Amino acid sequence: QVHLVQSGGGLVQPGGSLRLSCAASGIFFSTYTMYWYRQAPGKQRELVALITTTGSTNYADFVKGRFTISRDNAKNTVYLQMNSLKSEDTARYYCNALLALVAREYWGQGTQVTVSS
Repeated sequence: QVHLVQSGGGLVQPGGSLRLSCAASGIFFSTYTMYWYRQAPGKQRELVALITTTGSTNYADFVKGRFTISRDNAKNTVYLQMNSLKSEDTARYYCNALLALVAREYWGQGTQVTVSS
């Protein structure tokens, strides 16, 4: 059975930092491209960042220079380091694992990030 278990998140003041983690089990983690998405109330889910199997990364413009995605294949975990947080970063964040070749996709349970003074 596949599980993506997220941790981290919470309440932080503007300008602060948080790190999200997503630990995978039941999949051959290193073969999956990993994504972080977020969804704010009343808005569509949007892509935040991705990291490929080779470690290449890509970021949405609104987080470039502030967020860093990384992965540790030995721990089957993907991370999202979020710095210089803004109120508009407030959302529920989801990790996603995708093996496009066979159309296998899995989601974490989501974790709330609230940026407020």
